[in-house]
Amino acid sequence: MGDEVKDFNQRIAGGKGDATVIMPAATVILLRDTDAGPETLMLRKNSKIAFGGMWVFPGGRVDDEDAPGAADDDRARAAAVREANEEAALDLDANDLLWFSHWTPPPVEIRRYSTWFFAARATQHDVTIDQGEITDSQWIRPGDAIERHRNDEIQLVPPTFVTLHYLAQHDCVDTALGNLVPAAGPRHYVTQVTKGDEGMVVLWEGDAGYETLDASVAGARHRLTMGNGGFVFEDSGVR
Repeated sequence: MGDEVKDFNQRIAGGKGDATVIMPAATVILLRDTDAGPETLMLRKNSKIAFGGMWVFPGGRVDDEDAPGAADDDRARAAAVREANEEAALDLDANDLLWFSHWTPPPVEIRRYSTWFFAARATQHDVTIDQGEITDSQWIRPGDAIERHRNDEIQLVPPTFVTLHYLAQHDCVDTALGNLVPAAGPRHYVTQVTKGDEGMVVLWEGDAGYETLDASVAGARHRLTMGNGGFVFEDSGVR
């Protein structure tokens, strides 16, 4: 926990991000039912590359060959299919991917990825990782992944943590897939970052402090506090 918070703080202090440079990317949350509740596939990134050591969902950058000329979300679907095959030897159908969120990172990030998040029921359970970009894999219940993160056993980035938070509220894949997309359509997270009393605070639209970057303002909450004691997500301001 301490390492990922320290790394995030260093990027903010360094101000190395470039708000004009942002790359499209896609990730896919694969879900399967078990007697103990739904599980999702998570992969561990090689420690020597971007987001090294983090546990993530399959995915990566949208490349030129990914459905050229198609709509942005369809190109992202194609990228998610390709990446799942390259990273974990999984064969997915782009038509099965449910788009439920989109994440825009703050300009403090050195590499900024504008990322489409998709979800689908897993049709394959055997995973073969590439042992290059990916060094480990695991099917895990979302609540267990959050608990392991709290115990400092795995590292997660905010979009992954928030997604796991919502997945953990469901007892089967059907209800998870049926509730991921809000009535108004996929949720867009345009991230702001500020400092709070407990540590760095990641803010999204709906939070009382979002526009002013003042984490102390009373009111609705839609934020993730990254303190030394762990991540704390609050979503009373989610529409």
